[in-house]
Amino acid sequence: MATSPARTDRWKALEFGPPPSGEQEPDLPVLVEYTHDDRVAVITLNRPHADNAITTAMGARLTEIVETIAVRPAVRAVILTGAGHRAFSVGSDLRQRKDMTKEDWLRQRQDFDRTLYTVRQLRKPIFTAVNGIAYGGGCELAQSTDFIIASDNATFGQPEAMLGLAAGGGSPALLPRLLPPGKAMQMLMTGDPISAQEAHRLGMVNELYPEDDLIDAAHRIAAKIASNSPTAVQAVKQAVRMGQGEPIEQAIAIMMEAHWRSAVHPDRVEGIGAFNEDREPDFQDPDH
Repeated sequence: MATSPARTDRWKALEFGPPPSGEQEPDLPVLVEYTHDDRVAVITLNRPHADNAITTAMGARLTEIVETIAVRPAVRAVILTGAGHRAFSVGSDLRQRKDMTKEDWLRQRQDFDRTLYTVRQLRKPIFTAVNGIAYGGGCELAQSTDFIIASDNATFGQPEAMLGLAAGGGSPALLPRLLPPGKAMQMLMTGDPISAQEAHRLGMVNELYPEDDLIDAAHRIAAKIASNSPTAVQAVKQAVRMGQGEPIEQAIAIMMEAHWRSAVHPDRVEGIGAFNEDREPDFQDPDH
């Protein structure tokens, strides 16, 4: 007599299941809105019915949006967030992957690699406002940005090992830079998530906000960044990214190159002039 497989508690800690089938898909799986006189771009992962699980089309749309933002000089800061109240993103859509061939899987992996690379290489400042669950590729997408703020009900996890996978979206390299290496290793090996409070205590998350205040806080941060010299902000970002992991004198040399370029840039003249005249500076959009 055949018996049914025993039910398991293995997945309960993850707070989500496979995306539902048959749900109406949005016309655009990723949205973009330009605010603050087009100086701030807000990118929203837009499959809330599926906890913003990332499909192949969604990844391609996100790549396209980031590449477009990269060549819009007016954009000075980028906010990345998720639609709905439950999740930023739970990573790859496992229902879509269920019937993939090996070739389909590898093709999607290449597409997602391009998406994450495009986010990591964006010259403009980009940060994540994590509203709820950020698991797997969703957590790695957040890690790929410059910094993270979060709602106080957010959770972060890398459950890939529970599913028979080694994490492949950046977390083995990025997570030990955001958390103590031992804690990062524990997350990657066990699949157990951490709370927003623990992520904040350990330095992965910069700031915590009540859920209803998160996006307003993100706009305040983005507006502040956008009010500064975009040339200087981008130069500082490049110096930090390129200097990470380098010997200290090499990192300082990278920093000094960015500093001397800013010293002869018109934004330096405008910024110091505005300070001495007690007025708002009028920094021009960069010409690259």
